[in-house]
Amino acid sequence: MNDGVPVSEVLSEVLGALRQNNQVLLAAPTGAGKSTWLPLQLLQQASLPGRIIMLEPRRLAARNVAQRLAEQLGEQPGITVGYRMRGERAVSKATRLEVVTEGILTRMLQNDPMLEGVALVILDEFHERSLQADLALALLLDVQQGLRDNLKILLMSATLDNSRLQELLPEAPLVVSAGRSWPVERRYQPLDLALGFEQSVARQASQMLVDEKGSMLVFLPGIAEIRRVERELQARVALDVDICPLYGALPLAEQRKAILPSPSGRRKVVLATNIAETSLTIEGIRLVLDCALERVTMFDPRSGLSRLQTQRVSQASMTQRAGRAGRLSPGVCLHLISAEQAERAAGHAQPEILRCDLSAFWLELLQWGCASAQDLNWLDAPPENNLQAARQLLRQLGATDERHALSLKGRRMAKPGIDPRLAAMLVTAAELAPTQQATAALLTAILEEPPRDGSGDLLAAFHRPSPHWQQRARQLVGSPLDAGVNVDAIVPLLASAFADRLAQRRGASGRYLLASGSGIALASDAALAHYEWLFALDVLLRDGQPDGRLRLGLGVDVNALIARCPELLQTQTEVEWDEDRLTLRAWQREQIGQLIVKSRPMPQPGEEELHQAMLRWITHRGLIVLNWSKAATQLRLRLYCAHRWLPEQNWPKVEDADLIFTLDKWLLPVMRGVKDIKGLLNIDLYQALLHLLTWSQRQQLDTLLPTHYTVPTGNRLPIEYHEDKPPLLAVRLQEMLGEAQNPCIAQGRIPLVLSLLSPAQRPLQITRDLAAFWQGAYHDVKKEMKGRYPKHLWPDDPASALPTRRTKKHLPSK
Repeated sequence: MNDGVPVSEVLSEVLGALRQNNQVLLAAPTGAGKSTWLPLQLLQQASLPGRIIMLEPRRLAARNVAQRLAEQLGEQPGITVGYRMRGERAVSKATRLEVVTEGILTRMLQNDPMLEGVALVILDEFHERSLQADLALALLLDVQQGLRDNLKILLMSATLDNSRLQELLPEAPLVVSAGRSWPVERRYQPLDLALGFEQSVARQASQMLVDEKGSMLVFLPGIAEIRRVERELQARVALDVDICPLYGALPLAEQRKAILPSPSGRRKVVLATNIAETSLTIEGIRLVLDCALERVTMFDPRSGLSRLQTQRVSQASMTQRAGRAGRLSPGVCLHLISAEQAERAAGHAQPEILRCDLSAFWLELLQWGCASAQDLNWLDAPPENNLQAARQLLRQLGATDERHALSLKGRRMAKPGIDPRLAAMLVTAAELAPTQQATAALLTAILEEPPRDGSGDLLAAFHRPSPHWQQRARQLVGSPLDAGVNVDAIVPLLASAFADRLAQRRGASGRYLLASGSGIALASDAALAHYEWLFALDVLLRDGQPDGRLRLGLGVDVNALIARCPELLQTQTEVEWDEDRLTLRAWQREQIGQLIVKSRPMPQPGEEELHQAMLRWITHRGLIVLNWSKAATQLRLRLYCAHRWLPEQNWPKVEDADLIFTLDKWLLPVMRGVKDIKGLLNIDLYQALLHLLTWSQRQQLDTLLPTHYTVPTGNRLPIEYHEDKPPLLAVRLQEMLGEAQNPCIAQGRIPLVLSLLSPAQRPLQITRDLAAFWQGAYHDVKKEMKGRYPKHLWPDDPASALPTRRTKKHLPSK
């Protein structure tokens, strides 16, 4: 074993911290040996009364770390050191150090919250802030607080966000390891975009190979860029250079080729995604070319779809990438970005918990017994919009009841720890024939790791399953697939999990509408494009495109689907505006979500049915279709202002979304007798909005935010309310004489804006401070206006003069 690794210098400090504390933070730069050396030392020297579990955020890194640790013991993985991930494991009763990923640690905690036999859990590369790592930490802290105060947690990373972590774990000591063994020269050079991205990267890479010695690691945002740069480099590099792609979906043999040292006399260029940033040790690298980009998944809670977004990497990631060049000797890292842009990059990457689909996460929390995400401690709390989307999906899948508590089906869905849609399909199949179970298992295996052969047809993959899919399906069923699979079962099984992903062709070739209301597109010559209906199973939103891109789907006979799954079909009445007849028309429609299967015009429906349809029409078209009088608009603005200015009082929200959500509360009560658009437009919206208020609130509103203000002459003048400006009172200047202070409303919190008018009702001055106006600008106004309006009063002391609506001729003589 190599005791010369940098982290060896702080080994005694780490051991001491673990003896004294149950939570320890270790910051150790890339190449320090924290992943591939330290765990064995802890196993041998920490005197731990149980096993060590180490969580790695990536499957490739987990397998590689376990292999490296086992080799140092002269063993193969599965003896002292083992690993477990989805669909693959190498462990035995002798295993004392287990590297896990892909939610395996979460499953262990759910099945045994005490973690019997485990003394230490290591969360490696925690700076990546994967969803599983954040969830694991929250659950482990809960276990420490309530079940096992002797369980130890070690968080390790090259770039820990120490201030945030120490805030969450105030008693955890921070151990900092020395840097890498060799310095890395970091250079900056923006890409020549005139050449195109791939050509520019290839030119920089080939030039570095000419100028510098050693093998190279090139960081690229995704697989497509890796393949294109690979093609560009083939014609540029010398014959003694091997080009090796590296990403998670590659076969193991090709991954090993990229990771292992080059044969004697040869160099290599490894083209990798950010999978190569962390614990993955790539032998022989001295040069790093960093495009400073990464591709991340951003969940859109409104559509329920995810978007692949290419973005600038954080400063922490750039540091990680540069560190790969200093493992063996002094290295060079060229960032394809200007130094100024690098300095402006975010310090750390956005945590996955803030940007991803949380449906599986929320199912885990429900299984853990949480009624709210706030029941656990988080570095970053999950966003409410994403949680709400997760709750809606789990309710749709039958995993929760009307109170959003876990149902019996939900408890069964939570057990395998897989995507909730796939879990719902497996649970549905378990209640049916054995062939249904086998079919669901194979579908799950395919959908977990979809084919990328370009066809996009699930049926083709189902008929030619890879050995990997078959092995995974056997694991899911728990036994050989003796019953075989049933093609006829595919559509109803998919309907149990992907009802909102049913799609109907619309208009232009290749464009479809999902039952959820979102749009998708596929090439007009794609094999699936001739289907009118299909299941869109793997969809990604595209940057700058309104429609998602279909990556995997299945053509559907909708009539056969309805015959097998009649519960999908809903019948409802809709009202639409008929532009030709200038009236509302009623339609009865059979729909699956937003998709119309059949539609027929209806005679005049009953009043209750018509009114509900009208409310749906208003919801779809917006409040603009209603006839908003000035009085109704002002009432709505007064309520809007009351909610904003008097937050401690329970004033209703009246923004568009709020009013649409509460149509049945304020609009429906005044719709009696309304049978058509004319009747709808004749509704008094002022009276309708009053239904949002109690009798007491109506009285308070007139007092706190009155419609009129009585000026010193006794004249009642209207107050004009606005959404984004203070309320306005237009009044002739002479009627405010004798008023020393600016009038206010809303319990004195909001001064009125006074538009002081001339005798001819033209604006002279606008002010929110009447006292300051009397003392200052008034005298300039008086000089200008006295000659123009000599018959009107322009007193020297306006704050104490008597107000008037009349000329001097009609004023009482002194």
